[in-house]
Amino acid sequence: MRKIISLICLLLPLLAQADVVQIREDAPDRHVVVKGDTLWDISATFFKDPWKWPQIWALNKEEIKDPHWIYPGNVIYLDRNTGTLSTTPPGVAVENVASASNTERFGPKVRVVGQNSEAIPTIPLNLISSFLSRPLVIEEDELETAPILVGTYEQRTLLSKNDLAYVKNLPADKGTNWQVYRPSVVFEDPDTGDELGREVIYLGDASVEKFGDPSTLRISKAVLEINKGDYFAQASSGYSTNFIPHPPTSKIDSKIISIFGGMQHGGQRAVVTLNKGQRDGIEVGHVLGLYQKGEVIKTKGWFEPNVELPDYRYGLVMVFRVFNKVSYALVMDSSLPVQRLDRASTPE
Repeated sequence: MRKIISLICLLLPLLAQADVVQIREDAPDRHVVVKGDTLWDISATFFKDPWKWPQIWALNKEEIKDPHWIYPGNVIYLDRNTGTLSTTPPGVAVENVASASNTERFGPKVRVVGQNSEAIPTIPLNLISSFLSRPLVIEEDELETAPILVGTYEQRTLLSKNDLAYVKNLPADKGTNWQVYRPSVVFEDPDTGDELGREVIYLGDASVEKFGDPSTLRISKAVLEINKGDYFAQASSGYSTNFIPHPPTSKIDSKIISIFGGMQHGGQRAVVTLNKGQRDGIEVGHVLGLYQKGEVIKTKGWFEPNVELPDYRYGLVMVFRVFNKVSYALVMDSSLPVQRLDRASTPE
């Protein structure tokens, strides 16, 4: 029993340090926020693991539900004793910080604001905004009942802005604003061969002029030519930009099945598709490690087994949109080219 207690005492310090956020060797003591900064990039200036959000910004479980907004001109201080960031110098109480201007000073608390264009986002929203507001993936059974373009005014072959379209299966209780799309790439699971859904091409927007069977819609925006057989999805009324990076609480193992744009390789800030979704426990904000499969070293002996090297972690992705069977993620860090079938898993 005494040996067991001694072993526990020896392990406790190691366990306590296992999840400690490591400060970068070249970390500055302070950083002045400028337009274009993101919370992820600011955290990466000071820490090796910027995705460990609660520890870095000293947020509790309630506070982390909301973004920790900061603005250009704020000064971010590193407290090396606690390993956290704050807009207040270490050891100085918030109420004692004098303000020489009209800029409000605040401590490491959650600041709840509206859609303020000056606020620093968690990640670069300009890279993913179109992925948030448009249809991306549709499953086969959804196509069977989706509104579909069946006719055009004056039997035009291709439609553009201000043209009329006649649409079947359009519900009258889903609003008057719709988006037009066309099914494209079929996503297949590389492990099972099962169909996971179809990526769609966004074609434009349309508004209802008259509900009926079929309904009459006018094309209000066309980024590509629209024709018979194209489908309609309800336009998004808004989307959340509250992306709080956090690791999965359970083991997630997924693979990259597509790099957006049909690319064979991707790099930092590329958008990738994963073969796991909501049904597999994936959620918005999940941070996953990118792993390249370890090499197999062949041995010379007939009866000596080959040596399989461990997978190499070369980057991180953050999930920003989730569907039932697939999800989309942004490559946040990468020291190697991102390739299809690379593993994206709970960081080890």
